[in-house]
Amino acid sequence: MIQRIQTVYLLIVTGLLITAMCLPMGYFTDTMGEHSFKALGIELNGAYESTWGLFCILLLSTIVAVATIFLYKNRMLQIRMTIFNSLLLVGYYIAFLAFYFALKNDANMFRVGWALCLPLVSIILNILAVRAIGHDEVMVKAADRLR
Repeated sequence: MIQRIQTVYLLIVTGLLITAMCLPMGYFTDTMGEHSFKALGIELNGAYESTWGLFCILLLSTIVAVATIFLYKNRMLQIRMTIFNSLLLVGYYIAFLAFYFALKNDANMFRVGWALCLPLVSIILNILAVRAIGHDEVMVKAADRLR
């Protein structure tokens, strides 16, 4: 049901998460140059460091957002899935910090990329979607009382 505002929010969340998967989250700068830190990994000092866990979290969160759109007949499950999606994105930031501290040393500097804020925007849109779904649930219950 595309005419519902929560569907639009969840579609935007899907687009933002796909964009976050493709763009670099930041850049490590050292004497060898600048290395982009993407969701799948980074090449530092000639060695490729895999961060596929970040990619998996973003991919799972994208799949959950798309699946939540089609749960419009079961609003309570839709609310639960949207909250779960937000918790996944909080876990993404925790995993990002773990990878950041594992890869950071005294020889390199880190510059944040703008794609790192896209999951945060997705969390905000998920909260807005939960509010809109809850509003729909209240309206349906009010209509049921009148019958």
